[in-house]
Amino acid sequence: MAGFHAGVVAQVRDAVGRDAVVVVGMAQNPFVKKVRRALDEAGVPFTYLEFGSYVSAWKERLAIKMWSGWPTFPQVFVRGTLIGGNDETRAAIADGALKQMLAG
Repeated sequence: MAGFHAGVVAQVRDAVGRDAVVVVGMAQNPFVKKVRRALDEAGVPFTYLEFGSYVSAWKERLAIKMWSGWPTFPQVFVRGTLIGGNDETRAAIADGALKQMLAG
């Protein structure tokens, strides 16, 4: 299991370790678009990694899901910690928790 698309997992792991906010997503997913728009509107810079669409790169996305433990996309990481998907990120923006996580 550790070798299943290890290069893809390493790419995500490296970005999560390096960048303050990372969004991992896929093409054609409306929730990925929504969370990216919400972060843009909140003025939060982020790194976006896209892996295929509904019909392509599903094995790569499966490897990411197995690594993170989160079953859907988008997956949003703040300071190395998975905070969730669209709903959780929007809630963190609304209540100020995201800014707090970025500040400290």
